[in-house]
Amino acid sequence: MDVMTAVLTRRSEHRLVEPAPSDEEFTYLLRAAATAPDHGHLRPWRWILVRGEGRDALGRCFADEDPGSASRRDATEAKPRRAPLLATLVFSPAPGHRVPEWEQLAATSAMTGHLMLLLHSRGFGGIWRTGRFTESDGVRRLLGVRGHERLLGWLYIGTPEPGRPLRRRVPDDVTDRVSVFAPELVPA
Repeated sequence: MDVMTAVLTRRSEHRLVEPAPSDEEFTYLLRAAATAPDHGHLRPWRWILVRGEGRDALGRCFADEDPGSASRRDATEAKPRRAPLLATLVFSPAPGHRVPEWEQLAATSAMTGHLMLLLHSRGFGGIWRTGRFTESDGVRRLLGVRGHERLLGWLYIGTPEPGRPLRRRVPDDVTDRVSVFAPELVPA
């Protein structure tokens, strides 16, 4: 799949089934995604791959923090089972580095966008999920997120349900978002 096709056909996939990429394939794709712009080559991120029983443990942790009814707790506990792989993104900035934290976060975002396109080009689907559990002390403890790090969310990964057509997006008109600098028009 060429890059333009990947960009125009990638969608957030809500229904994901096996297979998901193996740990080895995920790492292979991540190596390529990590070539995204990253001033200082800091790689201010890390991934925690959650599968199988790990999804159940994460779901129990989610449910433990849900003050709702038993049925709501059950639904909350089931959330991590919506995909065979939950790739947990942890932002791990280099504090006090000459590259400001906002730029390190931008590098993390660029890498993640690359990874999503690479996964799509291999036939995998994904959806980015965030929410209140990214701020949860219990979830942070369970996953080993350190004090200076931020849990950014989960990339739910698997295979889109069979028969789902690849629909090409029509790019929006963004001409109102582009201007051309003309120094001769700047008052002296």
